[in-house]
Amino acid sequence: MSAPGPREITVSTRGVGLYEITDHVRQSLSGSGLLTLFIKHTSASLLIQENADPEVQTDLANFFARLVPSADHPAMSYLTHTYEGPDDMPAHIKAALLPTHLSIPVVDGQLALGTWQGIYLFEHRTRPHQRSIAVSFLRNV
Repeated sequence: MSAPGPREITVSTRGVGLYEITDHVRQSLSGSGLLTLFIKHTSASLLIQENADPEVQTDLANFFARLVPSADHPAMSYLTHTYEGPDDMPAHIKAALLPTHLSIPVVDGQLALGTWQGIYLFEHRTRPHQRSIAVSFLRNV
């Protein structure tokens, strides 16, 4: 197996939500091997999720907003890391619960995803951000 050096994908987000990056990831794939993605932030995550019905992404974002509400919610009064805003520490908690890296097989230049699967960056902060994702491809030889 050979491994070219890692590269990076930059994704602009507009606030909380899931942003599909599947097409961006598949742009430079060729051959077969193992693709690894790693988000270089502590307040966002990576997911493989259904990409057919946008209600899935809405429901996931709403679920995690209920699971880990904003720091100004009474249930979160125990938080001490609040100086970057009420969305910051909850974003770190969500990123601790969800994956920050993914490994996906690639066969003949195609991601080995299921029919309704897509790759998503899950932004946990309310403000827009530029997110960096390290991309590494371990090619079969």
